[in-house]
Amino acid sequence: MDLDKEVLQPFIRQGLLEDIGQGDHTSISTIPKYATGIAQLLVKERGVLAGCAVAIEIFKMVDSQVVIEQLITDGESIYPGDVVFRVQGSVHAILAAERLVLNTMQRMSGIATMTSKVVQLLKGTGTQVLDTRKTTPGMRYLEKMAVKIGGGTNHRFGLYDAMMIKDNHIDYAGGITLAVSAAHQYLKEKELTIPIVLEVRNLAELQEVLIIGGIDRILLDNFSYDQLKEAVILIDGKFKTEASGNITLDNVLDYAACGVNYVSMGALTHSVKNIDMSLKAIK
Repeated sequence: MDLDKEVLQPFIRQGLLEDIGQGDHTSISTIPKYATGIAQLLVKERGVLAGCAVAIEIFKMVDSQVVIEQLITDGESIYPGDVVFRVQGSVHAILAAERLVLNTMQRMSGIATMTSKVVQLLKGTGTQVLDTRKTTPGMRYLEKMAVKIGGGTNHRFGLYDAMMIKDNHIDYAGGITLAVSAAHQYLKEKELTIPIVLEVRNLAELQEVLIIGGIDRILLDNFSYDQLKEAVILIDGKFKTEASGNITLDNVLDYAACGVNYVSMGALTHSVKNIDMSLKAIK
């Protein structure tokens, strides 16, 4: 996956500034300035690797002269004791980058691992899993990258690359028909071609949508299984369908069995456990 360095580099700079501040006083005081060494990144629990490409960029921004031998690539399964990469160069640079590398890779690998579990559960159903905007501020790009590495599909990135008319929009606009009409007028005036996703809360709202049309996908929010099945039958392939609301590893297959095209899961990014890793010197 190609990295968007215009997005990534400010994240790395901010992360390093947050961690290093005025300087790594411990390393400066205890290790000679020009000391060189080798360290390796060790996996401590099973999962799916994500963030290795980002880690390399972090090291390179700290010191372009470090040399990295990558042994495992993003998207591969990892197990306790695996060595992901070895990094050789300035010890000060290695230690300066260490925590940002670990925090980023552990977080991304946790998301990729969770996503991969869902993707495996959905295999053969025809339903894809989507992420959401429930991401860590400043890390959305990396967290959505991790979802893709785990085999998932990205929803819209932000408020600007798709319209998503949700319950609050509908209520403030005065109803579904008015909201959709206003959205189309806006797109026409601004000469935009972004998709429109519309959330419905019940079958009555769905019937209204089926009459007015003019959208790209219907999000069926917090529907029971029986309601979801009925909704999919009513839609009859006229629009793409997405189920959302409290979907977990335990029930995602049941939602998929209702026949929706997508399930969206905030849990992919807001409730994952990081995969434990460490960076250890090779003496």
